[in-house]
Amino acid sequence: MCFYWQVMKKIIGVKKTTTPMYIQTDLEETRLPNCSRIMGCRCFKISTFVWFMFSVCHVWSLENEILNQTFKPWNYEFQKIKMIRAHLMKINKPSLKTIQSTDGDVIDCVLSHQQPAFDHPELRGKKPLDPPERPNGHKSNLMELENFQLWRLSGETCPEGTIPIRRTREQDILRANSLQTFGRKIQRPIRRDTITTSNGHEHAVGYVTGDHYYGAKASINVWAPQISNQYEFSLSQMWVISGSFGDDLNTIEAGWQVSPEIYGDYFPRFFTYWTSDAYQTTGCYNLLCSGFVQTNNKIAIGAAISPTSSYNGGQYDISILIWKDPKHGNWWLEFGSGVLVGYWPSFLFSHLRNSASMIQFGGEIVNSNPSGFHTSTQMGSGHFSGEGFGKASYFRNLQVVDSDNSLVPLSNLKVVADHPNCYDIQGGINSVWGHYFYYGGPGKNQNCS
Repeated sequence: MCFYWQVMKKIIGVKKTTTPMYIQTDLEETRLPNCSRIMGCRCFKISTFVWFMFSVCHVWSLENEILNQTFKPWNYEFQKIKMIRAHLMKINKPSLKTIQSTDGDVIDCVLSHQQPAFDHPELRGKKPLDPPERPNGHKSNLMELENFQLWRLSGETCPEGTIPIRRTREQDILRANSLQTFGRKIQRPIRRDTITTSNGHEHAVGYVTGDHYYGAKASINVWAPQISNQYEFSLSQMWVISGSFGDDLNTIEAGWQVSPEIYGDYFPRFFTYWTSDAYQTTGCYNLLCSGFVQTNNKIAIGAAISPTSSYNGGQYDISILIWKDPKHGNWWLEFGSGVLVGYWPSFLFSHLRNSASMIQFGGEIVNSNPSGFHTSTQMGSGHFSGEGFGKASYFRNLQVVDSDNSLVPLSNLKVVADHPNCYDIQGGINSVWGHYFYYGGPGKNQNCS
């Protein structure tokens, strides 16, 4: 009951009856004009103050009812934004320097020991490790690194002792399905050695299996494929895999991707990923959780790649090497030929603490079946493998790292495409490229609908 109404009952001696229009007061009863017309009601001369308080009570009750109806949704949105901003405070570390990229990214130069990885209990209070011994047969060429990312075109770099981190913004998280899924792949793992697909994820990949692998290397042709909508992506990457294809799957991944949901644009971006439980609760893209330890101050993981390849025009590729340090067991990432990016600590994994059981290279897209038809999101260059160099996208110089920490050629490369009428793949070998393959496609076409 309204507080004001309770007070007025005491002041004027109000007694509530079953007749809504009847109010007994200690004031003088007065019959008002035309009172007899109101269905035999008894009318009273009540002070203006009483009627005012009665009106206030009803207005207050009405407002209270409206607030009760709208408070929960409003409170939910408030709590959501509050949680997002708390998460941003956690992953966006204090920076010594900030660099504005031409593509809209903000790059923060963060002290290396304050990066997100060191929020992990196993790493708290520690510092990044020194570089390990490279695999035998490895060739270094540091000149390949120069300005392959858009944020470097200004000529600015992060100071020594810091690492460049792409700043995450509120709208980045709001594009995700939830805070819990932000920065993570949402999928069930599938075997690549069978013609299957899962949750709209489609692939055209080359793979090796049947041995113990301690790393892999490849040069990946970089394109900017068209994406049909913001909930789809197209990527080209390398997978280092161990465990079954059930809940215990361990993967380490690196390559380039176009993902408007994650980044808010359609630039191809250098990315990394890891999981130790088949993409369920562990792992993330780039530096969006504690895990990967970055050691390089010139490469921003998640930043846009430039230049990119063009049809019948210039062709550009990036070289990626992932290998297991024989001394400490951590998995290191190298970009180009000699530029260390950082490492995944061995304690993040179960099966990958020992070795990988499969290596995969290739493309992946998400098909959300817009309007009931196959997506027109492109893989690779958006052209089929048969068109060859300058038109179809490629992986070249495919190698694996063996138990002697040596880079060796593949011995049993197999290729498979989930939907060859939409995206296909053709492998080969020659003296210049070693093991290679062309792959990709346009998605929706007369044979793929």
